[in-house]
Amino acid sequence: MLGGGPPAGRVLPPPPTRTSRRQDIVSSTLVVAIDGPSGSGKSSTSRGVAAALGLRYLDTGAMFRAMTWAMLRDRVDVHDAGAVGAHAATPRLTSGTDPDGPTITVDGEDVSAAIRLPDVTAAVSPVSAVPEVRARLLELQREVIGDGGIVVEGRDIGSVVWPQAPVKVYLTADPSARALRRAAEEGGADLAATEQSLLARDKIDSGRATAPLTMPAGAHHIDTTPYTLDEVIGLVVALVEAVEARS
Repeated sequence: MLGGGPPAGRVLPPPPTRTSRRQDIVSSTLVVAIDGPSGSGKSSTSRGVAAALGLRYLDTGAMFRAMTWAMLRDRVDVHDAGAVGAHAATPRLTSGTDPDGPTITVDGEDVSAAIRLPDVTAAVSPVSAVPEVRARLLELQREVIGDGGIVVEGRDIGSVVWPQAPVKVYLTADPSARALRRAAEEGGADLAATEQSLLARDKIDSGRATAPLTMPAGAHHIDTTPYTLDEVIGLVVALVEAVEARS
């Protein structure tokens, strides 16, 4: 659940079933860009939308985490931007795009679980800020997006990675709700500390000189705080249907 019920008077579209595959309503080249801060519901929403529409799914945040994991594995000082930049071309990253079971590997090793561990979480911000890392992963992200047919989530998809996406969504949520979700993902971490960590990450991401966290031009803003996950998925699917109907 992303939150409680919808605000009074709000009429929501019926949520799509998780097993439905609605390729008939979307173009095979469609790109749906979903951006927003950590804990806003991007991953669950993006996977649900991709599954509902029969599209591929890409978690760009996992790519930055995988690069960070590789730096830690190879004993690169993550606070030394020069060392990180020099090593950025070395790891071989491969992203699986099945929304029902997304994977990511580094040099052939599945690190889908390892990239969520606290040591990676603590190091991902400085690694992500290194220009060589961003350039390398931007190239890989665009390769995966290719001819479309994909839902892509991150922090700069609609503004930098694929600004031409016909559907752009920007998800947000109250900091307390975001902290609750993130703490649950991390096995019951301290809520106050988690919230402070998320706010600190927001400040870092929003202040980046390159690809700052910001709502892309033309994006549809959804505050996920009062909605359930299925309701948010339904809102995005309805948005996609409306855009596709006009094209």
